[in-house]
Amino acid sequence: MSDLPEAFYLPVGDDLYEPTRATQSPWDGDAQHGGPPTALLAHALDAAAGPGMRLARIGVDFLGPIPRRPARVEVTEVRPGRRIRLAQAHLIIDGRPAVSAQAWHIATGPTPPAAGPPLPPPPLPAAPAEHLLPAPSDWGYGQAVEWRSTDQAPRAPGAAQVWTRVRIPLIAGEDLTGLARTLIVADSANGLSLALPLQEWLSIPPAMTTTLLRPPVGDWVHMDCRTHLSDDGLGLARATLRDPGGYLGEVAQPLLIRRR
Repeated sequence: MSDLPEAFYLPVGDDLYEPTRATQSPWDGDAQHGGPPTALLAHALDAAAGPGMRLARIGVDFLGPIPRRPARVEVTEVRPGRRIRLAQAHLIIDGRPAVSAQAWHIATGPTPPAAGPPLPPPPLPAAPAEHLLPAPSDWGYGQAVEWRSTDQAPRAPGAAQVWTRVRIPLIAGEDLTGLARTLIVADSANGLSLALPLQEWLSIPPAMTTTLLRPPVGDWVHMDCRTHLSDDGLGLARATLRDPGGYLGEVAQPLLIRRR
């Protein structure tokens, strides 16, 4: 799409980033979707970890609506180590943390003599499905990602199996990595698998955890999403991640469920 911004973020100084329209949330045009900030913090945490370490899990807390304004990224080491390392990062907007993340990095090593089941993904549909997204697709984040549903039926509340492809780089002037490609879409598990009609119910994730088995490969990430609801106003959205190489990891999001 020729009218897309060149990236989700424009670097404007040391650890400073300007969010573009591609970060725009469907819930609030002046706020960011949770996916791009998650990927930006993971990018900084990954760079700080150094060679030989791979991000295994990232937990992100959204401390309120994320303003679509210039942001600074701060990284702090929590638990140093040669084989296992924990660090945290904050996205600072208007002098206050808007997003907080903690990531575990684990040192890579020899191939073990066993492996889990491959869990190959379903075939990639030939064309995007109509009415897949829970809101009109004229918002920035919705346009910056290509969505193809494994089930080509019209969109309805409930479980969803969706192939995703991020269309632009995370940061202008830098190649889009497999890690960024995956984390940009991971926070969409809730939106893709809404259990109740969007027009009548709120489904708000204050946090998101993604655990990755291996480095993502290829341009496409498949999400098998499902939302479960409790009888006291909470929910849990989950997604199994796959790519052309097979099983990739898991996403989990706690949810606030309320009637509008």
